[in-house]
Amino acid sequence: MTTASLDDVHAATRGITRLSVAVAVILIVLKTFALGASGSVSILASLADSSLDLIASLATFFAVRWAAAPPDEEHRFGHGKGEAMAALVQAGLVFASAVFIGWEAIQRLFDPRPVSSGWVGVTVIAVSMALTGWLIWRQSRAIKLSGSVAVSADRAHYASDLAANVVVLIGVASGAWLAAPGLDAAAGLVVSVWLFWGAISVLKGAADQLLDRAGSDADRVAITTAVLSDPQITGVHRLRTRQAGPVMTIQMHVDMAPTLTLAQAHDILEAAETRLTALWPHADIMIHPDPRAATPVGRTKKAPETPSPDADS
Repeated sequence: MTTASLDDVHAATRGITRLSVAVAVILIVLKTFALGASGSVSILASLADSSLDLIASLATFFAVRWAAAPPDEEHRFGHGKGEAMAALVQAGLVFASAVFIGWEAIQRLFDPRPVSSGWVGVTVIAVSMALTGWLIWRQSRAIKLSGSVAVSADRAHYASDLAANVVVLIGVASGAWLAAPGLDAAAGLVVSVWLFWGAISVLKGAADQLLDRAGSDADRVAITTAVLSDPQITGVHRLRTRQAGPVMTIQMHVDMAPTLTLAQAHDILEAAETRLTALWPHADIMIHPDPRAATPVGRTKKAPETPSPDADS
């Protein structure tokens, strides 16, 4: 688990989004040149996808900066969900790209067109794959530091591009050197299906944050274990979690002896929060103490989470 400060996290996301925009621009220029030289439908598909990559990367570029803004009077929980909104935009753009590419590929299947300048197309796609692979590696490092859902969505898109470019490479080579333009169109159709599948994954990740999906079972077990490691805390209930950008919100009620003084209870809860921040350095934690005798009947130490009445939707 990373212990980087929020400033480091935001710096990492800002830097990688700048790089993503720059790579998208370079890929568009290269593929436009290759399309003009070859007329390949699979390169057209890849160019359309790179154009939407640029729009998506620009959306992420601005979203991570807005998400890094501190809480204000109108956004008491901060702006972390701006990243999820950017990921949602990305998913929509990928869906649009998949539909466009699929339609063009189906038309070319029934009306095949020759592919020329095969070496130009193959060279451009090979360079594109190298640039995309390097960007994905850099994005993976940034995600490891920040946990950014927006950068993760951007990486998922570029990862699908990398795999799709392999198909494009096959399509260009088949159309240019095997006199089989139908294979080029079929390659474009495969790219379309691949993008559609990737968009579903991006959409799910964004929706989880926007709809305040609870943390995983493993996270809940880790939270409960950390809190109950102090024997003075005898139970945990009403545990609620949600993620907004790099910040995990953790809320719970804990059982404590009713004979403890306010100062003693405060010190115990402070220590519990310290244990939790060791696992989630950027967590926003709220713990409410309950006298042990006041524990609701039927509660357990690992009670299932319920939606927060004050959840930021």
